[in-house]
Amino acid sequence: MEETVTAGQLRERGNALFQAGDHAAALAAYTQALSLCQAEPERAVLHRNRAACYLKLEDYAKAEADASKAIEADGRDMKALFRRSQALQKLGRLDQAVSDLQRCVSLEPKNKAFQEALRTLGSSMHEKMKTMSCTDSKVEQMFQILLDPQEKDVDKKQKAAQNLIVLAREEAGAEKIFQSDGVRLLTQLLDTAKADLMLAALRTLVGLCSGHRSRSMAILTELGSSRLSAVLGVEHEQVSLAACNLLHVMFDSLKEGMQKDFRGKEDAVVLDSSKEQKVLIKDLLELLPLEGASAHGRDNALNLLIKVVPRKSPKDINNSMTLWVIDQGLKKILEVGSTVCGAPDSLPVTENSRMSASVLLSKLYDDLKCDAERENFHHLCEDYVRSWFEGQELAGKLRAIQTVSCLLQGPSEAGNRVLELEGIMDSILSLCASVREAHQLVAVEALIHAADKAKRASFITANGVSLLKEIYKHSERDSIRIRALVGLCKLGSAGGTDFSMKQFAEGSTMKLAKQCRKWLCNEAIDAGTRRWAVEGLAYLTFDADVKEEFVEDKAAMQAMFQLTKSEDRSVLYAVASTLVNCTNSYDHEEPDPQMLELAKYAKQHIPEQHPKDKPDFVKRRVRKLLTAGVVSALACVVKSENPALTNSCRELISRVFLALVAEAEDRGCVVAQGGGKALIPLSLEGTEVGQTKAAQALAKITITSNPEMAFPGERIYEVVRPLVSLLHLQRSGLENFEGLMALTNLAGISERLRQKIVKERAVPMIEGYMFEEHELIRLAATECMCNMAMSKEVQELFLDEGSDRLKLMVLYSGEEDEKLRRAASGTLAMLTALHPPICKRIPRVCVGPCPQTVHWLEILQALLLSPSAELQHRGAVVVMNMMAAAREVAEQLIASEMLEILSVLAKDEDKPRVAQAAQESLARAVAYGLIEPNPRQQ
Repeated sequence: MEETVTAGQLRERGNALFQAGDHAAALAAYTQALSLCQAEPERAVLHRNRAACYLKLEDYAKAEADASKAIEADGRDMKALFRRSQALQKLGRLDQAVSDLQRCVSLEPKNKAFQEALRTLGSSMHEKMKTMSCTDSKVEQMFQILLDPQEKDVDKKQKAAQNLIVLAREEAGAEKIFQSDGVRLLTQLLDTAKADLMLAALRTLVGLCSGHRSRSMAILTELGSSRLSAVLGVEHEQVSLAACNLLHVMFDSLKEGMQKDFRGKEDAVVLDSSKEQKVLIKDLLELLPLEGASAHGRDNALNLLIKVVPRKSPKDINNSMTLWVIDQGLKKILEVGSTVCGAPDSLPVTENSRMSASVLLSKLYDDLKCDAERENFHHLCEDYVRSWFEGQELAGKLRAIQTVSCLLQGPSEAGNRVLELEGIMDSILSLCASVREAHQLVAVEALIHAADKAKRASFITANGVSLLKEIYKHSERDSIRIRALVGLCKLGSAGGTDFSMKQFAEGSTMKLAKQCRKWLCNEAIDAGTRRWAVEGLAYLTFDADVKEEFVEDKAAMQAMFQLTKSEDRSVLYAVASTLVNCTNSYDHEEPDPQMLELAKYAKQHIPEQHPKDKPDFVKRRVRKLLTAGVVSALACVVKSENPALTNSCRELISRVFLALVAEAEDRGCVVAQGGGKALIPLSLEGTEVGQTKAAQALAKITITSNPEMAFPGERIYEVVRPLVSLLHLQRSGLENFEGLMALTNLAGISERLRQKIVKERAVPMIEGYMFEEHELIRLAATECMCNMAMSKEVQELFLDEGSDRLKLMVLYSGEEDEKLRRAASGTLAMLTALHPPICKRIPRVCVGPCPQTVHWLEILQALLLSPSAELQHRGAVVVMNMMAAAREVAEQLIASEMLEILSVLAKDEDKPRVAQAAQESLARAVAYGLIEPNPRQQ
């Protein structure tokens, strides 16, 4: 048998390896020693030694972190302070490095190494200040290089541009550029019409405007809103995107004002910027129907309006900007939505333009607060459709039908209203039989979108199914056939997941699904047409037989995932819907058995579940999706900034992720493929249901995985807010429980995470759940509070006058539920060790004034007499800490039966940790003179 290696031996081995120059092996030895070592002084030494290894390995961030842990244990540890100063110097944080070195010198004034290091660092800081002082001349030099037409050195120009952008990212640098006539010079760069110089100017302006309202106002005045919108509409895609980014930053700065510490000063300079915001929005709206604007410029304008116009929160009562945009620009937005590609004089648009217009219209409609505002929206839409439909040639009617499609994909209520206008539905049906492909495409798409709406479904079933079947069977064009197929798929899935509500004959649904998969995998067909195959599957996968066949077809799944990366992002919702169906992650309630009996008696329809929708089948489908790479595909979708990623789409993706992490053994795979990272933004933005589902998925990962590995670096701190949201009262008991469990894991990792949890105001909610009737929730809350009690701020809460926190912990330590006793007594052991004043408070808060209340002494005695060694140890530690805290507390303990119990436990050789704590308690009683020393022990 191998001998057990101790922490001390590993430390010595690490020292020898370090001396030999094998720093990586030394680091591994120290790390292994840390995992075995519990004593705080020894751990501090190991952290200090690891810091030395990291310095040698040039991992300065980890060197600083380890040195800081050593300093937390001993603030006078000069080696740790010196090593941290070295790490901070390499990280560029010179002021903090100087502070550590000054501390070293104050602790050991005669140490020449410290003095020399401080002098050297002082010189470095002086040089840095000197460099900053000559920034003015450097700024001037950069602009000279960029604006000199004679300068032919491309590398030199690129370097000057990059330096200017980097300088603008820092507040001091941005102010230098601004004060050095930088805006006028940047305007000159924009006017050169050279893409590289325009990009440099726009990216530098972003740095100048970020978080600075007054500078943004000045720059907007100097450049002019019309110039910026003109740059947004240029053909060069990167320049247009950079202009969009600048305008977004300007909007944020004008809306929010200063984000920095000197916000009050900035707000005093600029009081109101709504006029400037309206000027910018007006120019964006004017860009939409402008024939000279590029297609991607138009998309960028729509995307920007989506982000800046609607209210961020329903709590903000002012929706005046939305109302103003509807009055001034609704018809301009509809101009984009009604564009028929390939028609004479049509606007240049991309595959995403109409979807972006639909999303913007939907956002504006959702931002309306009353019926009068919504009625005005409807009237404007109806007037626009009539203007193209009534008394117009075929081209006008096509524009009207295209507008209907756009509205049905966005604010569907408005779409339904215009669909009911006289002649619209008849025109759609007649144009479905057109011999011209472009006309047929517009009509069939409108029919498909109309089939979504229950109000129209019966009419279309009666009038459109036979027509769609004819088109599907006899059309020679795949682009038309695939759309007709989608229309049939939608009508065929009207029963949803109800197995008993089959719309088509047996086998028809499977045939449609097979054809959809065939088209989906056919790379000879363009992506814009293939995405309709996914639309069809989004409806057909309500049928469990279709789901089973789809997950068996790996080629079809990967073709679908590949489509999410295409330029036509309108496919995203269909992909998410298909995955929700395959994973059964839609909402479904178990029917009440009594209501079922009543329904049978009344001969009402009773929904039936498909046999292949049972849990075992769903679990197998999830595994096959994971193997096919579903997580990576969804992570890429979430990462992309696109209007097609609507809040509804985000909710569907959150549902899928929650289904993917349902089984603990699958969570590692989800994290490895980027699922953990993708879930964070999903949990912070979108519908309330979507955010909650994503937060619950994060909780499941945090409970069973190592959080530091699942969410590395700073990402772990971003997880706290979503987890805290699961504690809100409107969440379900399961969500509360999983949120508490996940926070328990995080709270046990570091003080910084505990502070983050405190900052998110989670402690009162955790405390509230300690009173919960459900025993598992109560236990989870108590365990969470146990870890939170390591924080000084939380410890102080247990001393609050009039609070029952401490009393509850003492009482829970005497409960029958052993797990609850373990959590509560562990909290008491920690509190009494870390915060001695709590020891004096325990006898005062739980003194048993009535027969129902157990005395604190009885609870402690019961812990010491427990058959569980773990409970005995926790009780012994609490008693030991209370004995050490104050003589009067020790007197109360010794005056009871505690003395006899401690005397017995002190001799128990089978439980050395309990015996040691009991011996220390007795030794303290001897020191106080409360008992006589035992002569034999003496």
